[in-house]
Amino acid sequence: MSGSLSVPSGPMRLGVNAALVDGELVEGDVAIEDGRVVEVGLGGGGGRGVAVPGFLDLHINGIVGVDFLAAGVEGYARAGEALAATGVTGYLPTFITSPMGDYPEALRAAEEAMASGGAPGARVLGVHLEGPYLSPVWPGAHDPMQLREPDVEEALALCGNGPVKMMTLAPELVNGLELVEALATRGVVVSIGHTDADARVADAAFDRGARAITHLYNAHRRWTARDPGVGGAALIRPGVTVQAIVDHVHLAPEAAYAAFLTARERFSLVTDAMEAAGQGDGVYRLGRREVSVHGARAELTDGLLAGSVLTMDAAVRNLHACGASFAQAVGAATAAPARLLGDPSLGRLTVGAPADVTVLDEDLNVLRTLVGGSERFAAAPVA
Repeated sequence: MSGSLSVPSGPMRLGVNAALVDGELVEGDVAIEDGRVVEVGLGGGGGRGVAVPGFLDLHINGIVGVDFLAAGVEGYARAGEALAATGVTGYLPTFITSPMGDYPEALRAAEEAMASGGAPGARVLGVHLEGPYLSPVWPGAHDPMQLREPDVEEALALCGNGPVKMMTLAPELVNGLELVEALATRGVVVSIGHTDADARVADAAFDRGARAITHLYNAHRRWTARDPGVGGAALIRPGVTVQAIVDHVHLAPEAAYAAFLTARERFSLVTDAMEAAGQGDGVYRLGRREVSVHGARAELTDGLLAGSVLTMDAAVRNLHACGASFAQAVGAATAAPARLLGDPSLGRLTVGAPADVTVLDEDLNVLRTLVGGSERFAAAPVA
């Protein structure tokens, strides 16, 4: 009887020399099979790079010319590929405050992208609505004309239009604390941002279920000795995630590192990137607003910062350069955001975990990115 035999391929080796396994560096290679990590610390030698959990970005408005509020399937695919090249395996496309009629179609597009599993790039994990229930005192780049008073019924209906995973809001507004509790009860992660809340109101919001602060030290009440505001309340509150844009524009390196030293494992990197990321200087859109980009700064016409051009791999490098250890810097882009989402399958590299993996070289540049064991990015070989 003739015919060819089918030989099982077996586990795939990554070809790395070490892996960051639950925060500890383990020498040796990593094996992946059926989309999961099956072995770590394998011998064989000759590997290159360190495997770490795939990066997560929970606050990103766009990248490489794609604004998520207006993106369709092709835009999400292009953005996902660009994100994979920066080590990101999962993200929350973020929608800036806009007319209410803009949200349903944008949410449907995100849901469709989410259903694709991220192919050919990073996966959509849900949507982050930054607004529209924000303080007119601290609108930042949000259009003041589109800000709204909190309305629990309206907000829940909005979330019902698509996969809303997180919402940034200002709890000091009328019905703000009621909205915090209603969203938290529904399972939406509530982050406090663009807010004039003092420390007392911030603590009340955390008591009601808010679990994070949006871009620390940006677009919220300033810290004073008698009232540290939401920033001070968040930094010392157990269980509250401190999200920060470590691009050395939104925060001085000293401020970023001081916040990290206070929050430690609760410190979570975000990019707040907009469509200009990866594009260079020029004039771009953020939702319906016009933004000028010069170097590392993205600004409205009045000079207010409007998102960033930061990428997550650069954020990790920046935090490491500030003084955080390699494991701590990576943890701020992996374990910390995963805890905020409440998803134990994310942000870990360990036997049995999904093979969402980023491989870094000695300078923390991205060599490879895998999502569910499928390679979504590979750097060109060095000549």
